[in-house]
Amino acid sequence: MTAATTPKGERRRAALVEAAASLLVEGGFDAVRHRAVAERAGLPLASTTYYFDSLEELVTAAVEHHSNAELATGRRRLEELATRNRGVQATVDLVLEMLLGPESGDPEADAEAVLLRYERLVATGRRPYLRPLMRTLSAQLNELLTEIFARSGTPVTDAELERLVALVDGAVVNALIAIDPAPRAAAARMLQAALDGS
Repeated sequence: MTAATTPKGERRRAALVEAAASLLVEGGFDAVRHRAVAERAGLPLASTTYYFDSLEELVTAAVEHHSNAELATGRRRLEELATRNRGVQATVDLVLEMLLGPESGDPEADAEAVLLRYERLVATGRRPYLRPLMRTLSAQLNELLTEIFARSGTPVTDAELERLVALVDGAVVNALIAIDPAPRAAAARMLQAALDGS
């Protein structure tokens, strides 16, 4: 048993991954640096290279951790949706939570979080080492979104799901370009109209 597989080692590795994930969400890929991660985790700088062979491995673990946490939250919310309101608004809210992240209640902070999310998504394309993971995560997200629509009484095909996600992405990017203070609201309007058939 190596130090990295002991309970203490596993706790330290998990703390580093959580710290890296929070830095990634707050500041994008450039924020995930050995020193910043160690400081956020409250661990020695050397721990980042002890538990991870490279910064790429740490970034990959952070992306996977954050994405899996969001998917788990989405699955829990889907169970709530299945037992409560199945209206279009509830569906729109959950789909946008999965695509744009959760709302905080602060419109300015939410707009910034959406901007950072899209910056991360675009920056992923410049990191080939993330591509296998992103394909897996994308498939899992699409599976969850398909289930959300099905349980909401609006089943969609793969092509329809792709079109709805593209509609949300387009609305968000257009809002960000226009410096719209509410990109989520813009996406909600477009998705609501598409689901209402108007």
